[in-house]
Amino acid sequence: MTNADSGGLELLVLVLYKTEVYNKLLYALNDAGIPGATTVSSSGMAHALADAEDSHIIAAFRAFAASDRRESKTIFMVIDKSMRERVRRVIREKVGDLAQPDTGILFALPVTFADGLYETTVL
Repeated sequence: MTNADSGGLELLVLVLYKTEVYNKLLYALNDAGIPGATTVSSSGMAHALADAEDSHIIAAFRAFAASDRRESKTIFMVIDKSMRERVRRVIREKVGDLAQPDTGILFALPVTFADGLYETTVL
């Protein structure tokens, strides 16, 4: 699918804080027929600021931060909207309840067009 109007597509973004399940999650998404994803290592703004700034205020903020987590994984998936619940189910099974602290954040955005996607990439 190139230069396609894709009213049925959306971008699912998962910021995964619970990185110990990252590989298992990717395998499970693949096994569930999710055709592909792009992943990047990421970190939260507070940690980035703490690393960039050596002030006492930032150091104090770091001491009160809720988590010692340094790195997260962000997973981007362009999928057909009909696959959304399948993805959410796999994430719940492998990651757990995203409402729990230090687990992750999942959100979706509409995709109005897509270049460079192939039929096997997006079902």
